[in-house]
Amino acid sequence: MDHAVALVQAYLQINGYFTVAEYPIIEATGKDRFSTATDLDILAYRFPGAGRVVPGKKNTHNVFSPDPLLGVGGDVADMLIGEVKEGKAELNRNARSPKVLRTVLARFGCCSMEHVDSVVEHLIRKGKATTHDGHNIRLVAFGSADFNGHSYEVITTGHIIQFIESYLFEHWAVLRNTQFKHPVFGLFMVIQKARMNMKETES
Repeated sequence: MDHAVALVQAYLQINGYFTVAEYPIIEATGKDRFSTATDLDILAYRFPGAGRVVPGKKNTHNVFSPDPLLGVGGDVADMLIGEVKEGKAELNRNARSPKVLRTVLARFGCCSMEHVDSVVEHLIRKGKATTHDGHNIRLVAFGSADFNGHSYEVITTGHIIQFIESYLFEHWAVLRNTQFKHPVFGLFMVIQKARMNMKETES
């Protein structure tokens, strides 16, 4: 998996999203002939009311709130279709292709075939849409730099790094003894452990 995609995936998983990375879209190119039209870098889905329960002392717990920059409504299902870049955050042509978006929404059951065309049209024009079932769908570009003049949302990788570091620092008492298999989150854990050990040594 691409390193930048893995970083975005870790960030979204912390915020309560189920994710699929580098999802291939297959198209027919002739009779009994098919090819990959594109790979969508990240697809993410968050159920209504999702939250990360963080255990506390004396059988208490706190419900982890998602990053405000994600603009997640607590009682609404949210699906993100994301493009990940190491440089400028932008969506390529395939990520805004009606054919590609129609395939994704129909494949994941976000809306019926009866309504999918109108949802896709609105999604391309506005960068976001709401299905007839009340699910939010948004186009999001992730990258190191944000430029104005686009209809879709942008989240920078710099912000993602700061968020993950703050999350680890805030919940370190709970997370410090946990082993994470995700390579990006695992790396952040190693870095945080090193920092904490340096502080203990210096004190």
